[in-house]
Amino acid sequence: MANRLSQIATRTGDDGTTGLGNGERVPKDHLRVQAMGDVDELNSNLGVLLAEPLPDDVRELLITIQHELFNLGGELCMPGYSLLKDDAVLRLDEALAHYNAALPRLKEFILPAGTRGAAIAHVARTIARRAERAVVHALHQGEQIEAAPRQYLNRLSDLLFVLARVLNRANLDGKGGDDIYWHSERLQRQQNEPEQA
Repeated sequence: MANRLSQIATRTGDDGTTGLGNGERVPKDHLRVQAMGDVDELNSNLGVLLAEPLPDDVRELLITIQHELFNLGGELCMPGYSLLKDDAVLRLDEALAHYNAALPRLKEFILPAGTRGAAIAHVARTIARRAERAVVHALHQGEQIEAAPRQYLNRLSDLLFVLARVLNRANLDGKGGDDIYWHSERLQRQQNEPEQA
């Protein structure tokens, strides 16, 4: 791997193909490559989030997730291999339960907004959903992919939603407070209507 990384511009992809981990060359728009690209984009967005002020426990969790996403990408790159450890999905489940327990129950939809950190977490959440759709699409087209990547991405998107809410309350930049609620015209009308006797 070290020798491969020492030469970044190999020109082998100039014909519109790329190499998988097993040596097979496939078109750059291959379903597996699209899923790998979405996971890479997700990991890069988590890198942007890590450049923000974050609570120490959230930072540590996101760094672990970055490593696991790299394993997930490697698994997608090498058909037939399993790199994502069994406890990776469980770790997300535990983090989800931990952070969600401290949040007020949602009664309305929220907008993907708030503090900068929360907004970046929401962007990462949507990329996680796209990566999950790409993996599911590849599976439906007959690609051999283990269940763990799909489960991991599904759970991660849920966790990123919860972490966005956590970051809106963290007040690390002096602007934290609450979620940004969607103003539904229908709900507002219902709230303004007098109660029927």
